[in-house]
Amino acid sequence: MTRTMTNERIAALGYDYGAQAALRPAECNLCGAREHAVEVAERDRYGYPATFVVCRRCGLGYLCPQLSATQYEHFYSEIYRPLVSAYHGRRIDAETVQVEQRDYAAGLANFLLPLLPSPPRTILDVGGSTGVVASVLAARLNARATVLDPSPEELAVAGATGMETIPGLVEDFDPGERSWDLVLLCQTIDHLLDLRGTLAALRRMTAVGGRVFVDIVDVDVLLDRTGHIERAVKIDHPYYLTRPTAAALFTLTGFTIVAERLTDDGHRGFVLARGPAGEPNWLALEASAAQFVAAVS
Repeated sequence: MTRTMTNERIAALGYDYGAQAALRPAECNLCGAREHAVEVAERDRYGYPATFVVCRRCGLGYLCPQLSATQYEHFYSEIYRPLVSAYHGRRIDAETVQVEQRDYAAGLANFLLPLLPSPPRTILDVGGSTGVVASVLAARLNARATVLDPSPEELAVAGATGMETIPGLVEDFDPGERSWDLVLLCQTIDHLLDLRGTLAALRRMTAVGGRVFVDIVDVDVLLDRTGHIERAVKIDHPYYLTRPTAAALFTLTGFTIVAERLTDDGHRGFVLARGPAGEPNWLALEASAAQFVAAVS
C-alpha cells in the first residue's frame, strides 16, 4: 500500500522524464571510453524509465540518456523538491531542508575544521542550497561565504542572511580571476553533468594552500546495503561514483586526498588539496568495474 501511495503521489506531478531525457554522452566522463558501457538498470527509485549504465573500462556509472543542462535547470526550479516530497511523503522545500542541513553542517564542521592548515578567509559553497552549511562554517571560521546554486527560492534564503549568492549551475559559472580558500561541493557532485570539467574548474577556483571538500553517494555502499541497484538510481543523479572512480577523478584533475570519512547514510567525503594531475591506475579500475558489474548483475 505504501509503495502504491508513493507511486500515485509521483504520478500526480505529471512529470514525464522519458519524454525529455535525450542527451546521450558521447564518451565516459572519467576515462573517455566510447561504446564500453553496459546497461545494468532500466528504472530509477521513483519509477521513471531511466537507463543506468556502467563503463567497463573504469567503472563510472551514469544515466544514458539524461537531461540536458537546460532541462535540469527547469527540473531543479520546478520539479525536484515536489518529487522528493512525493517520494518521502512529506514536505521538503527551502524551509524544511534547513533542519537537515544544520545537522549536516555541524558534523561537517567537526570533521573538516581540524584538518584545515589555516583558517580560511573565504568560502565558496557550490550547490549550496539555502546557505546553511556555508553560514555555519563561516561563523565558526569568521570567513566570508559565497553560495552558488540553481534554485532561486533557496538562494533567496541564503541571500537574506547577507551572504553573496550566485544563481546558476557550476558548469556555467565563470569566476574570472577569483579564488576561495575553502571550496565545498556538498552532496552535489552526483548532480553534475560534467564531473571532470567541474573538478578541474574547482581546482582553479581554489586558492594556493586552500582546501576542497567533496562528498559522493558511494554507490558501492548503497548496493551492499540495499541489494538493489534501482534503489540507488534516481533521475536527479546523472553520475554515480565509488571510492575508486572518485579517487581517479581527483588524480586526473590535480587533487590529492588529505582525509576522508564515510557517514551512516552512505556519503563518502574527501578533503582535498591541490596537487599534480596524473593518470590513475586504469587496470585496477577495470578490475573494480568488472566486480561492480558482476555484483549488480
